[in-house]
Amino acid sequence: MSANDPTTAHEEDHSGPIKTPKQLLLAVFFSFVVPVFAIIALVYYVSSDNKPAAGAGDLEKAVAQRIQKIGMVEIRDANRPLKTGAEVYAAQCAACHATGAAGAPKFGDAAAWAPRIKTGFEALWNSSLKGKNAMGPQGGGDFDDVEIGKAVVHMANAAGAKFAEPQKAADAGAAAPVAQAAPVAAAPAAAVAPAAPVVVAATAPAAASKAGVGEALYKQACIACHASGVAGAPKLGDKAAWAPRIQTGLDMLTASVIKGKNAMPPKGGSSASDADLRAAVEYMVSAAK
Repeated sequence: MSANDPTTAHEEDHSGPIKTPKQLLLAVFFSFVVPVFAIIALVYYVSSDNKPAAGAGDLEKAVAQRIQKIGMVEIRDANRPLKTGAEVYAAQCAACHATGAAGAPKFGDAAAWAPRIKTGFEALWNSSLKGKNAMGPQGGGDFDDVEIGKAVVHMANAAGAKFAEPQKAADAGAAAPVAQAAPVAAAPAAAVAPAAPVVVAATAPAAASKAGVGEALYKQACIACHASGVAGAPKLGDKAAWAPRIQTGLDMLTASVIKGKNAMPPKGGSSASDADLRAAVEYMVSAAK
């Protein structure tokens, strides 16, 4: 066939550059593999561009973040002397109550404190422990509940209230008289008839001491729920709410407190003894009779 054959020239015009299998493989390689490597190189360039090299300080910081603590254990002295209300106020409460920040009633402002004082000390103490409006629980601090109560009394009394400071259960028990039997030992042996009055005299202080322990424990642990009826807890002094509970008896009520019931944790979340818990139950029951 002649090289000038018009039919052959027409076929060559319509044929592509790939004429052999080797050329096909090369075309596939350059069409797919090379673009992939180009994309990887571009991504690496963008991600590493304009980033300073990590120095020793950055490395130490990164290591510190990886091994940082996820929790901590704090040991406190439960027998330390309690802070006074003035000390707690100065250390914690003054930040807002000295200037009236975030709607807090200013220290000594009788008009601002008056409606709050009318709600009673227990309601104010409960609000301080649980937090209210912009004020966090315990005012955002880390004091003992009784110390918070002392600060509440300090502020309220400065505005015209006459609240008594709360005391710890141990303090109330320590203040009770313990040596009431001495006069009996000094009495003549023949004086046996007056024994009954002596028993009464010895029992009255013991009952008063028990009531003081119950009241103190209530103010320390139980007030958080029973002052305002949180989570269905019967409010202190609410006869209608306490009536069906009183009918079950003190033993049943005390057992419920020790074991926990509904939203109330065992022992009300406290570490009080069973005897002190029973005293607190008796205090709340007597307030509802």
